[in-house]
Amino acid sequence: MEYKNIHQEPRAEQLLELALKSGAEAAEVYQSRSLSRPVFFEANRLKQLETNQSEGTALRLWYKGRPGLAVAYGNVEPQALVERAVSLSQLNQPEAVELNGNFQPFYPDLGEDVPVEKLVEWGKETIALIREAYPEVICNGDWECDVETTRLVNTKGLDCYYTDTTLSCYISAEWVRGDDFLSVSDGETERGNLQPGKVAQQILQRLDWAKQNVPSCSSRVPVLFTSKAADMLWGTVQAALNGKRVLEKASPWGERIGKQVVSPLLTIYQDPQAGPYSCPFDDEGTPTQSLVFIQNGVLQNFYCDRTTGSQLHIPSTGNGFRPGLGSYPTPGLFNFLIQPGSGTLQQLIQQLDDGLIVDQMLGSGGGLSGDFSINVDLGYRIQNGQVIGRVKDTMVAGNVYTALKQLVKLGGDADWNGSCYTPSLIVEGLSTTGKNS
Repeated sequence: MEYKNIHQEPRAEQLLELALKSGAEAAEVYQSRSLSRPVFFEANRLKQLETNQSEGTALRLWYKGRPGLAVAYGNVEPQALVERAVSLSQLNQPEAVELNGNFQPFYPDLGEDVPVEKLVEWGKETIALIREAYPEVICNGDWECDVETTRLVNTKGLDCYYTDTTLSCYISAEWVRGDDFLSVSDGETERGNLQPGKVAQQILQRLDWAKQNVPSCSSRVPVLFTSKAADMLWGTVQAALNGKRVLEKASPWGERIGKQVVSPLLTIYQDPQAGPYSCPFDDEGTPTQSLVFIQNGVLQNFYCDRTTGSQLHIPSTGNGFRPGLGSYPTPGLFNFLIQPGSGTLQQLIQQLDDGLIVDQMLGSGGGLSGDFSINVDLGYRIQNGQVIGRVKDTMVAGNVYTALKQLVKLGGDADWNGSCYTPSLIVEGLSTTGKNS
């Protein structure tokens, strides 16, 4: 299927011209077009191939000082979209125009396209590696190549765009043993290449550990969060670093710049060149930038968009993103990296005489408050530096801020979990309860 370049189409310029003719003082057009080709496997076999294409256009204008935002999907009738945005502006309060000025950079395309045949090959290889060791396991999953082009243009002369091609896979392995059901899942998102052997090995390691069920623990033992599970902790940190939460006086770190907020073992930052979710500019056209949020446990910076930055009296950090096409830019993250420590996951395990591994969980993190109570969907018991089996009916509760001050060890096994790059880690001070302890 042909993938058209939205930068070569005059629709955005036409919308801006019509907006100015309607009486708007300023306007911007945000365009997004994507083409995805997912390959689905079910019960160890290739089930279906799909091609999905979507296109959306968002027009934001300021009419008599009031912002109006209108969205269209697919084909756009320019005059109707402008009229809708003008009408909607009358429902909003006046606000300052926050647009980037004359700026027309060139950004190279990111990632590489791969044919559907390669996605099928990767899927078959991953499943074959798993079932070679565990023929009774049933595997389901999907492999996908997604191409997305983003363009932002405004009446102040800004015009920036880029195309991003990402590859992703997700696989679950289901193991039924009598009335005991086990589901182990993992995945990968990269640009250019996926690694069937790596994903299969991660699944196989979990299956090996789960060969037998063992009693859980009901005490404050150290908890080892794998890199896949550690993302639960970082959601709270991301919320606390959000400049908008600081303005609302909701962040507990609002007045803590330059002070110790977490363990000295932690350095947390963003990097516009790192990982499969990196991007050259945010949804306001501000170039993304390297930024250290926490250095050796000391709070350094918050992230913000243009509006939030002006209210905090700091420049935008290039973190103005739209939660959806019909949303206004708000502070958001494109990637979030935790500087790894040292040691493999196996070496972290060997450090614990008695502990719990959390690998998959039911429920979300603690939000801005940091308090959480999660059911362990997939967890393992450690005794004398060895994994002795899988635990069931186990809960872990605590507070993220407290846990990150009681960090025992950061692993060197950092990996991408969505847009978060995190290693495994060991924390103390969490409450662990299990029915069969």
